[in-house]
Amino acid sequence: MKFQTVKYDSIFTRLDFRSKLVVMLTITILAFLWESPIAGGILMLSVIASCVLAGVRLNYLGTILKVMIPFYIFLILSMGFFNIEQVKLLTNKSELTPLLSLPPTWWFLGGAKMSLEGTLYGLNIVFKTLTMILVIPLAIFTTDVNQMTVGMVRAKIPYKVVFIFSSTLRFVPLLLEEVQSIIESQRLRGLNFEKMGWLKRARVYAKVAVPLILNSLSKSQKLEIVLQSKGFSGSSNRTYLHESALTTSDYLLIIGSISLFVIAIALYFGLGIGKFAWLIYT
Repeated sequence: MKFQTVKYDSIFTRLDFRSKLVVMLTITILAFLWESPIAGGILMLSVIASCVLAGVRLNYLGTILKVMIPFYIFLILSMGFFNIEQVKLLTNKSELTPLLSLPPTWWFLGGAKMSLEGTLYGLNIVFKTLTMILVIPLAIFTTDVNQMTVGMVRAKIPYKVVFIFSSTLRFVPLLLEEVQSIIESQRLRGLNFEKMGWLKRARVYAKVAVPLILNSLSKSQKLEIVLQSKGFSGSSNRTYLHESALTTSDYLLIIGSISLFVIAIALYFGLGIGKFAWLIYT
């Protein structure tokens, strides 16, 4: 129900949100840039290890993996079977290495071949998306919303954008609590979710969306009235209850992230480290 799921103090919770933003930006750009499944896999494992060390709950990480598994299976299969021309350009090969062949008698997909290179490319996309998904809780879950807001303002982000972002972080847990309350109300009326099939359960959850949307609209209207009554202007020239200050650890992290980014870019374009064929084909 909460965004801030970290339960104990660590070096991640003591860092300023501005340094975490630099880390998020660096990791996201590198994950988007690197085509190699080896480099992408190392980066993904590093982010997962950092999440565990930061105290992000394992059940949250497991939920992310469970939700994304069907999409990832479809992605790997589609890339392995159909992503041919792009992989040929990346590997400079005229023929790809066959990994699996379907019988010619099969309808529609008969005779299709799953290539090793296409499968590796699909794995790289899996690593990319997981890295970019998991780097978000590494920064957000370890930062108080108030500290996050002040840090973004100190980073010269427009205050209206910061306010929308912080309001979203505060509203989502409330919406989740309302969903839970609506479901509990349905249970008290004798609705047994455990004995329902997946199709009937989906219909029930769809009906939950109607009161949820109405309550959300009501809350947003009340928030608008409160902001107007207080003369909200969206200016960052205001007083703040919480402070945001960069420490030595923050400066070291920012310098290290920028240095890693520059070195990675130089190695990528200079030596090809991080490209698709790195450590796979010579």
